[in-house]
Amino acid sequence: MERTARAFWFTPSGGGASGGGAGEIRSAALPATGPGEVLVRSLYSGVSRGTESLVLRGGVPQSQREAMRAPFQEGDFPGPVKYGYLSVGVVEEGPPDLAGRHVFCLHPHQTRYVVPAAAVTPVPDGVPPARAVLAGTVETAVNALWDAAPLVGDRIAVVGAGMVGCCVAALAARVPGARVQLVDVDPARAAVAEALGADFALPDRAEGGCDLVLHASATAEGLARSLDLLGHEGTVVDLSWYGDRQVALPLGEAFHSRRLTVRSSQVGTVSPARSARRGFADRMALALRLLADPAFDVLVTGESAFEDLPRVMPMIAGGELPALCHRIVYGTA
Repeated sequence: MERTARAFWFTPSGGGASGGGAGEIRSAALPATGPGEVLVRSLYSGVSRGTESLVLRGGVPQSQREAMRAPFQEGDFPGPVKYGYLSVGVVEEGPPDLAGRHVFCLHPHQTRYVVPAAAVTPVPDGVPPARAVLAGTVETAVNALWDAAPLVGDRIAVVGAGMVGCCVAALAARVPGARVQLVDVDPARAAVAEALGADFALPDRAEGGCDLVLHASATAEGLARSLDLLGHEGTVVDLSWYGDRQVALPLGEAFHSRRLTVRSSQVGTVSPARSARRGFADRMALALRLLADPAFDVLVTGESAFEDLPRVMPMIAGGELPALCHRIVYGTA
């Protein structure tokens, strides 16, 4: 008897930078669970607004389509494509040490799925499954801080208070003696910064002289302001994904005389600072352990049922439904 599940598919309009998009729920065949595999019943998934909005409008550049593939993606960019990577569920079939466990998986929005057991990470007992949807974003923040290597007492700014920026600020605020300021154009993010243990400033009020700036606004203006905030020989670590947009960067004026540095960070590779001793599984397990802190709950700003995704996803992408992490609930989760 064939087993089936339901999955959300992105159906972009093909409009690129200015286009829209939609989505639909399709039936998905479930294969039998083989040796070394697990059947996961989804409880929650998270919408990564920046990346999934880009996918929805068909804005993944052709040169980056292979690099942007999600681990269990189906279809090819620009679409239709089954995409996503923030899934939490319970193992219904699989090895005894995983059966019945809550797990995190980099899987698209789908009611049930079969994956290799190595592709799931158990959620620690002290972490609520509903909060664990943030694990993929916290993992990005861990990698960024491995790249940035902040020191005790550093003056740090995080520009852009989206999901990634907020997670970076939350972890950076734990560096002893560090001054951490979350910078964003939305004054409502001040309450989020306070909950995460960081200061807040609008871009024109942010404190300069920074040793380190982590940029996550995905705007040219944010990247330029990040350079402005650096002290002599300071470094900007850029976490933003710009898709198919061209970004102008002011490298005149005092850029050279102040000996500033701009470098990238991307979660697809374990930071070279740790890759000799840490793998992807280690990094994800660390991200889940860090989510024992209830302060991260402030990042979940909305919730919808899986059946509503075709209506909700365009609203998130278009800004009609403001969100940091919008959580998707499956069945009776």
